[in-house]
Amino acid sequence: MSAADREPEPDAEHQVTPLELFFDLVFVFAITQVTSLLAHNPTWGGVLRGMLVLGALWLAWVAYAWLTSTMDVDEGGVRLAMLASMGAMLVVALAVPGAFGDNAVLFGVAYLLVRLLHLVLSAIVGRDDPDRRGALLRFAPTAIVGASLLVLAGFLDRNDRIAVWAVALAIDYLGPVVIGMGRGWRIAPEHFAERYGLIILIALGESIVAIGVGAGFELGTGVIVAAALGIVVVSALWWLYFDVAAIFARRRLMQAHGIEQARLARDAYNYLHLPMVAGIVLFALGLKTTLGHVDEALDTVPAVGLCGGAALYLLAHSPSSSGPRAESSGGGRSGRSSCSRSSLLQSRSQRSRRSPW
Repeated sequence: MSAADREPEPDAEHQVTPLELFFDLVFVFAITQVTSLLAHNPTWGGVLRGMLVLGALWLAWVAYAWLTSTMDVDEGGVRLAMLASMGAMLVVALAVPGAFGDNAVLFGVAYLLVRLLHLVLSAIVGRDDPDRRGALLRFAPTAIVGASLLVLAGFLDRNDRIAVWAVALAIDYLGPVVIGMGRGWRIAPEHFAERYGLIILIALGESIVAIGVGAGFELGTGVIVAAALGIVVVSALWWLYFDVAAIFARRRLMQAHGIEQARLARDAYNYLHLPMVAGIVLFALGLKTTLGHVDEALDTVPAVGLCGGAALYLLAHSPSSSGPRAESSGGGRSGRSSCSRSSLLQSRSQRSRRSPW
């Protein structure tokens, strides 16, 4: 059995470090910027541009999530490189409102720098591992081409810019599928699942912020009722993920090995968590607009964001719901319930011990 197919050693797992959480603060700001971008241009064109920007930001964050699951980056020169990446990511976030306007070139250049720094760090991690070097060489071309096209898009007209963005993201997203995962893609499954859980928590926090921003300073009865209903829905979204989907996805990831584990991490986390985050952002747009105009009917786009965002979030959970049914074919409802309770207690215990949040 090769190194790529072996089960990770117990000491391969590590806690989510303060540096990773610090890095995620920039992504928090970037998500807030996307919501602001949508709120200032609540049209279908604005939604398209906002989702394209979110898709690019997500790719950058995912790349570093895989990297930090491979190694503990909170030490030595790697820490400095991570902080440099964080600085470049902050510039990307600052340029989000003008990513299709005056700051298009700035966004593209800073984004390319973020992706190149990730490749450099990955090369350092895999310098003594042929399988990891091979995985990086397969991944690097589509990552570089996709990010470079965003720089090129900054010099084009607005309509052409959107088309180039779509091509760039398609290359970046489809690269791992077309080229294949192969050997060398390794993660610490518990750490990896926790990182994605924290980013969903961050995105849900944006909905809480949207309630506060939308409510403003004049708290009438309608605003208070709308805010209360909003927090109920956000709580339900949180409950669904952390007490159902996250538990089963994490267990399946820990049970898989080698290339199968890498593919599961790609599909269930890289791809399926994006529509979850996108749904939360769209829901936050609708929520913010509702709180700001409680006495008025919502326009079409915010109304679709409010309902369609929640629906998109729920739809992204549906593939995970097949996990418990398949694993409990002989146990019926009681088997699923006992399995869920056991996994839930274990997950809560580990979160209380490990997570600083």
